[in-house]
Amino acid sequence: MEKKVQQYYKLKAKQKEMEKELSELRQDILAYCTEKGEADSEIGGYRVKLITQNRKEYDDEKLFQTLADPEVWRLLSKADPAKIASLAKLNIIDEDKIAHTYALKTVTLLQVDKK
Repeated sequence: MEKKVQQYYKLKAKQKEMEKELSELRQDILAYCTEKGEADSEIGGYRVKLITQNRKEYDDEKLFQTLADPEVWRLLSKADPAKIASLAKLNIIDEDKIAHTYALKTVTLLQVDKK
């Protein structure tokens, strides 16, 4: 069991290193594409795409005040964007009613594919 624990520790350390390196490479690639003003380009044998998304970040207090119904709030328990989107899609929550309870955050995703 000690070997398994030791191997787990080593792999987690390696994972941290890889995540750090991926993050740095991602930042470099994003900076390069931003500098070039390109959201879709070919670099060597790879196709690089920048995909922009808007994500909602809810204010728990505003949302709770707006959704005063304890049964609905119990379904959420905290502002989970996926759950809120599902409840809105099912018409349990009126999207217009909660429009003031979140801020949109723009996120850029990086997609790299081999040609």
